[in-house]
Formats: sequence, C-alpha cells, structure tokens
Amino acid sequence: MLAYLDVDLSTDLAALLPLVAPLISGHSDLAIGTRLARGSRVVRGPKREIISRCYNGLLRGTLSVGFTDAQCGFKAVRAEVAERLLPLVQDREWFFDTELLVIAERAGLRIHEVPVDWVDDPDSRVDLLPTALADLRGMARLGRALARGQLPLAALGGAGTTAGSPVLPPPGRLAQPLRFAAVGAAATLLHLALYVLLRPVAGAQTGNTLALLLCTVLNTAANRRFTFGVRGRAGLPAHHLGGLTALLAGLAVTGGALAALHHAVPGAGPGTELPVLVAADLAAAVLRFRLLRAWILPTHRSRRTTGTPAS
Repeated sequence: MLAYLDVDLSTDLAALLPLVAPLISGHSDLAIGTRLARGSRVVRGPKREIISRCYNGLLRGTLSVGFTDAQCGFKAVRAEVAERLLPLVQDREWFFDTELLVIAERAGLRIHEVPVDWVDDPDSRVDLLPTALADLRGMARLGRALARGQLPLAALGGAGTTAGSPVLPPPGRLAQPLRFAAVGAAATLLHLALYVLLRPVAGAQTGNTLALLLCTVLNTAANRRFTFGVRGRAGLPAHHLGGLTALLAGLAVTGGALAALHHAVPGAGPGTELPVLVAADLAAAVLRFRLLRAWILPTHRSRRTTGTPAS
C-alpha cells in the first residue's frame, strides 16, 4: 500500500484504517478521503469551501468524473496499481492527485471514497490564484489527451487490479461545451436581430419573449443534433420540453435584466438594451447547457463505492 496525507494533519488519523481496508481486501484499487460526502465533518472557512465545491463541480462538468473530492489530501493506492498509474501523471504540483484520479477512473479502476473528519489549517501556504490557474491548465491538457486517445488506459488494467474495460464518456462529451458555445453564439446573434425587428412593434418585453421563443426552438434542435449527437425522432417531445423549460429560465434572466435596466434608466433605448441582453444571454446560456445536458444525455456514472464514515 502507498498512502499519503497532508503534513498539517487536517484529516483525523482515525480514518486511516477505513481508507486502506478496501485495498487490503482487494475490493478496490485506490481509496480517497472526501470532505464533500454525507458523513464528512469539516471545519474550514467559507472561501475554501466555495473554491473546493466550484473546483469539483467544474471537474464533473468538463471531465465527467464520478468521485466527489479530487483534492482532499488523504489518499491510498495499491503498489502494483501505482507502478502503472504514476508514470502517466505529468503534473508534479497540486494538480497531480486530480490527474491521477481522472486517469484511474477512465481506465476502469475502482475508487473507494471515505468520508473524513477534516479541520482546515488556517496557516496554509497554498497560493490560491496561481494554484487555480495551474489547475485549469491541467484540466485543459488532460481533457485534450483523453479526447485524442493519447493515454494507454487499457494497459492500466490487468493482474492485481479490479479494473474492467476503460470507462469512457459518451462520444463528443469533452467537446460539448465548445459546440454548445458555437450554437449559443449563433442563437444570441439571431435573438438580438429578432429583438431589434420586433421591439418597435411589440415593445421591449413582448419583443424579447417572441424572439427568445423562436430562438429556443432552433437552439434546442441545433444542440440536440450538433452538440449532443441525437438523431431521429425518439425522445423529441421530451427534448423540446426541456428546451421550453430552458426558455422559461432564459426569459426570467433576460426579462429580469431588461426590467432592471428600465427601472434604473427610464427610457433606455436599443443601444443600451442590446449590451444588457448580451450579458443576460451569457448567464442564461450556462443554465440552458445544464438543463439540456440533463434532459438529453444519460447521466454518466463511474463505478465507485463509498465507505463508512470516519469516527
């Protein structure tokens, strides 16, 4: 067994036996502590809590990971697995444990999660901004390598592991945000053009609603085929129902932005409204992507198990 924990002993050592037990039994290949699962007891400031949750949420959204806490400094791995896994990890700084877990999960290795008792060290020397930027670069590099098939995932399985076939995301999953952004940019331009045409006749709010309605139908159809790769009529009504739900969300954001603008600047014209609509469209696009992905794609779940809480 190879195991490590943060030098400040933020994790209670009572969690060590639950961490290594599934490795000793042969049940799992890696085991990690998690501060974000039910049963974890965590003492830390709101800034680090928010950053941690945002980081792990970003991992789930971009690399489709199944584990809950990539950066908890409390992990263990079977030695024969580490011999094959560690040479593939390029990062030598804070991103290394995230990279290790993503590669392991994609290779089909079994990851066991243990809720931990964690007390944050207020005297931490981690510089958050450079670390965050380095993590984003690492995610982009790793995503490209996975998308291009540059990692020998199949070779990580074999004797001494519980691995099955590599666990890959649905086709095009890593490219979805880029394709969605391209469709969204075209839809935003169409929305603005229709708004300019309809506003003199119908007014600001009605013109925005009509323009958004038409754009949503076209946006859903384009994303269904281009972003998510769905063909045929199967599930079409449910997909457009999801699009209409996205319409309501987008209408709330863009309509609310226009209402706030007119309250702050009575008599604001199209020259002022259009930049506000662009900003509101960007905010609505993030929510729309989450809704469309939830309705159109099956949820990707990796094989993982959860241990008993640390005492």
